[in-house]
Amino acid sequence: MFLVCGDTLFDFFLESEAGPGAATYAARAGGSPFNVAIGLARLGRPVAMLSGLSRDMLGQRLGAVLEAEGVAGTYMIPTDRPTTISLVGLDDKGVPAYQFYDSSDTGVTPVDLPELGPEITGLHFGSYSIAASPVGDAMAALALANRRRFISIDPNVRPTVVPDMDIWRARLDVLFPCADLVKISAEDLELLWPGRSADSFADDVLRRGAKLVVVTDGGEAAHGWTARGAHASATPPTVTVIDTVGAGDTFQASLIAQLDRHPEGPVAALDALDRDGLARVLDYAARAAAITCSRRGADLPRASDLSD
Repeated sequence: MFLVCGDTLFDFFLESEAGPGAATYAARAGGSPFNVAIGLARLGRPVAMLSGLSRDMLGQRLGAVLEAEGVAGTYMIPTDRPTTISLVGLDDKGVPAYQFYDSSDTGVTPVDLPELGPEITGLHFGSYSIAASPVGDAMAALALANRRRFISIDPNVRPTVVPDMDIWRARLDVLFPCADLVKISAEDLELLWPGRSADSFADDVLRRGAKLVVVTDGGEAAHGWTARGAHASATPPTVTVIDTVGAGDTFQASLIAQLDRHPEGPVAALDALDRDGLARVLDYAARAAAITCSRRGADLPRASDLSD
């Protein structure tokens, strides 16, 4: 079973407004790791979520969504802190901008962490839960304590929660040496290391011990590099874009799902990846992300949506 660690929240999408004092919002359960967990479940993988889950009305709804999607709540951490919310606006290309009001998921501390059972084969970390305090300390402690399990990282930078890029870089300096898989968007790469090329970033992270590094670039080609020297790319199919919410999370979930299907586990899957195999993995993830872009919000695909 895969354990996804991090953000659980409600996104409030601006639907309409009548002057500065009246607006209508559509609320959707979300958070990058929350989306990854649901994506894995929809792709047929056993998955659990670890996060602070409020006992309030929105928290109860988040728990109900996870249960309905088949995501185990065994490692959720109950809290009386209110559920984190995010206000989301979309530009004319459907690209979201976020304003976060964080609470329940960012309040997790290292002492709150549950002991992981032997059924957990891998962990995924990402978004503001790796950078904000105190939860960032908890996520770092969890990653360091589980370096022998498969670990996946997607920074998914949220400057409106943690605006200081030095904090993100310091957190990633701890997490990257723990990681087997690192996926980053070109946008986040530019935020964190302005002017740095994708292949230079990949070389650096592979030297730190990762087995696969992937850099995505929206509708452009995604590139992957393995520690065994394979390099491949895949371009997502052309779709009518409704919005891009959840596209990166879909790509991440699809990567993990494919690796997790290996009979000997995701680490063995990475060790076996040659150029052709890597190209197939990237193509699958790119097609999955394109499906999400053709839908409103983070409506991630199921395995049946991706059957050839």
